[in-house]
Amino acid sequence: MKTIALYSIKGGVGKTAAAVNLSYLSSLSSSPTLICDLDPQGASSFYFRITASRKYNSDKFLKGSKKIYSNIKATDFEGLDLLPSDFSYRNLDIELAEAKKPQKRLKKNIEELSDEYRTLFFDCPPNLTLLSESVFAASDMILVPMIPTTLSIRTYTQLTEFFDANGLDSSKIRAFFTMVEKRKKMHRDIIDEYRDSPAFLSQTIPYNSEVEKMGIYRAPLNAVLPAAPASKAYRALWEELQSILNEA
Repeated sequence: MKTIALYSIKGGVGKTAAAVNLSYLSSLSSSPTLICDLDPQGASSFYFRITASRKYNSDKFLKGSKKIYSNIKATDFEGLDLLPSDFSYRNLDIELAEAKKPQKRLKKNIEELSDEYRTLFFDCPPNLTLLSESVFAASDMILVPMIPTTLSIRTYTQLTEFFDANGLDSSKIRAFFTMVEKRKKMHRDIIDEYRDSPAFLSQTIPYNSEVEKMGIYRAPLNAVLPAAPASKAYRALWEELQSILNEA
């Protein structure tokens, strides 16, 4: 099972949109796929019209195994399942701090899922926390969406410095530019500056109002408007990701 975390220290960078669309595309080409919504705001769960059961909470998530299996729900799309978020996930860092080997807890809890799924996506909350460290250990790839601005570059640098300072495998980090407006000189200049960096994917995602309307469609953009420019860009991004994952 390949595990991909959509992660950013900074919020508002199109992380959930990427998680929803890439997981959908994965289900078309390499199903079965699972998307695990780790954000207590539950945006991915909202997009797929799914809510967690009343008995499900962060404690059961951390127990893993059967507690996770029994709360996975099918989406409206064949080959794509979702483990919904719950608002109690806001306490995950506190609960992880009380657990043994918290950085390895998530990796251990999802091991059995490899019998059922070929690809797993984490839609992660922003900020750098103990949960983030657990996600880093459990993921084959840390996929970082970035708006081409100085603040996004700064948060990317903070992430790589954290990996280096803590002896983590920074080769897992892959970044791509999203919400790109090529009419803006700063966007063009930053993309050109990082074009040859091996840690940056070549495919970019354009700013597109249809992405913002996913909250209205409550479905992956590629499922409802496959001809939209952003849909085509997500497909190209997934193809690029597949080639990297297949080489690993």
